[in-house]
Amino acid sequence: MTAYSVPLREMRFVLHDVFKAADTLTALPGFADATADLMDAVLDECAKLCEGVLFPLNRVGDEEGCTLKDGKVTTPKGFKEAYKQYAEGGWCGLTADPEFGGQGLPETVDYLVAEMIGSANLSLGLYPGLTQGTILAFPLGAKHG
Repeated sequence: MTAYSVPLREMRFVLHDVFKAADTLTALPGFADATADLMDAVLDECAKLCEGVLFPLNRVGDEEGCTLKDGKVTTPKGFKEAYKQYAEGGWCGLTADPEFGGQGLPETVDYLVAEMIGSANLSLGLYPGLTQGTILAFPLGAKHG
């Protein structure tokens, strides 16, 4: 069986050495806590999720796919449990406003997270797209009834 190894060294090089992201982001309003250490910790945890949970389901997702029977969609074996772990880990709201239950991290971090998830298991990685669309549909700080 093949393995997926997240290219963390390269991601950190681009994030920290090329873009100097922590210096730039921590100077912006709302991102004072987006330090290099915090971003590295997020990348480390995402790598664990991708390598240990999402990638092992990549093949089964391709082979089984989703099915629709009697109005009920069934996902490939393991996808429901993996998505639950993804959601419980807070990955759905990585960039969402903390006032609404998100983590308030910059999109810069989410781009790297999305790259890892898409590389580990694109099929499962597309599932959270609706959540991200909902987050982006509402401006930060907007009050929702």
